[in-house]
Amino acid sequence: MKTTFFWKKGWFKQTSEIYAQNTRIGTLTEKTWSNSATGEINGKKYHFQTQGFLKQNTLIIDGENNSVIGHINYNSWMTRAKVEYAGGTADWKYNNNWNTKWRLTGTNGTQIDFYGHANKGKIECNNQDDLLILTGLYITNYYWQITLAILIAVFIPLWLSAT
Repeated sequence: MKTTFFWKKGWFKQTSEIYAQNTRIGTLTEKTWSNSATGEINGKKYHFQTQGFLKQNTLIIDGENNSVIGHINYNSWMTRAKVEYAGGTADWKYNNNWNTKWRLTGTNGTQIDFYGHANKGKIECNNQDDLLILTGLYITNYYWQITLAILIAVFIPLWLSAT
């Protein structure tokens, strides 16, 4: 049986909110340009801390005891990621060319489908895994921030040279 959640994030806001029906069950708050975020879902807290410069990875930290419980490795083309955590591993990837659909598939049979864009979307899962739900949103937000930084780096010099 599939479970459906909804998420939303206001324009220029740093917090994504996750809802089951009309009840908020979680949040993911990013610290803009600091490569870190704090998530909470169903009373469990997690921290995501990205490290490295050219080859980045993210540590997943248990918010209760500050121990590392997993990590995320990204590919260079910003289309895939691998999550390794105590429950196994999971592969994250976009499912369409517009990057509005993405999936996190775990080795334990968990499949979480995400649909959306920059400020709202839907999550469907066959086996609710709170950590993977937050991780799937974090990876997407991470890639969106990288894409925005690249666009700024490309278009500001073009704009300045045109004036």
